[in-house]
Amino acid sequence: MEVLTRLYEMTAFQEFAQSPLSLLMILLALGLLYLGIFRHFEPLLLVPIGFGVLLANFPGGGMQVIQSVDDGNGKSMELLAIAKEHGIMNMLYYALIKTGLLPPLIFMGVGAMTDFGPMLRNLRLAFFGAAAQIGIFAVLLSALAIGFSPQEAGALGIIGGADGPTAIYTAIILAPHLLGPIAIAAYSYMALIPVILPLAVRISTTEKELKINMRAQDKAYPSKRKIKNLSLVKILFPITLTAIIAILVPSATPLIGMLLFGNLVKEIGSDTNRLFKAASETIMNTATIFLGLTVGATMSAETFLQSQTLLIIFGGFLAFIISMIGGIIAVKIYNLFAKKKINPLIGATGLSAVPMASRVANEIALKYDKTNHILQYAMSSNISGVIGSAVAAGVLITFLS
Repeated sequence: MEVLTRLYEMTAFQEFAQSPLSLLMILLALGLLYLGIFRHFEPLLLVPIGFGVLLANFPGGGMQVIQSVDDGNGKSMELLAIAKEHGIMNMLYYALIKTGLLPPLIFMGVGAMTDFGPMLRNLRLAFFGAAAQIGIFAVLLSALAIGFSPQEAGALGIIGGADGPTAIYTAIILAPHLLGPIAIAAYSYMALIPVILPLAVRISTTEKELKINMRAQDKAYPSKRKIKNLSLVKILFPITLTAIIAILVPSATPLIGMLLFGNLVKEIGSDTNRLFKAASETIMNTATIFLGLTVGATMSAETFLQSQTLLIIFGGFLAFIISMIGGIIAVKIYNLFAKKKINPLIGATGLSAVPMASRVANEIALKYDKTNHILQYAMSSNISGVIGSAVAAGVLITFLS
């Protein structure tokens, strides 16, 4: 009987009985894994995040991230001490996430996989990427009104930029205790772009506007200025933009700088091909794995199952919708004064979910006109949204941290 008792105590059954809410979190983890594996919703992120949630909520496994590690005298513990006292997941979290290391590394990989050519060829469309950031500030003000602190409201609002690494980076600095819900909201709604974007378009546009053919507009009103040496411009662009943002919004430099460095090594070509492959494959994939697992491990039942979490989930959805509609309204205003009209779907892609938002917008345009291929035009706004959300994050960090 003593052996059987010891065997029972070794298992997690007793702790499950004492903490039944952990079972609910395990169901949530399985739901995220289902979306990533079988529904193919952002599998590169939802799978590691879901598995991280799973690991954190098995009692006794020591894989749950705790929000405070000190030595009992008010001083932070060293990494080896954290690993010894609180497990390897906490060591990874405090070394890679708390330091803000992984989001910029992921941005470097995103930059290496991004072609700024469509944006540079259609610079006027890039301004709608800025207009779509209105959701960030609308939700920030709403969050302040219902009782969130300024730092929490800023971290919540940045979800509207539809950029997971930016949302995580901002949450780490402004509201680390909300990192789990904010990451889940950001990546879940990014995965649901095929559902959310058509909803925003249906609410705010007409069939006549959706039939605006971008190529026909280009033929009717051809551009007077054309880039003669696009390859050179694509090399100079990341260097120039980094310098401008580093001067105007220094706090955005970690994200923007790494994004544009990744893009630079891509555009240089064969001389930096090894750097390009490392940034876009090895480093990007490794950073994504550790980011997903450690962020998921912050989502224990005690920290996640709160009324505040529901407000964050709802606020994230509101931020996405407002950002899309904000971009659409900006296009509508532009069309009132311009001869060369723009399809409002271009404005809807001004948030940072690259390239999914552009693909969904292109599919919607083709439903109304089979010749209206707007993917390259939508990418102009979509890519600029990545830059816009990172700059917005820098502004919030500057004023609120």
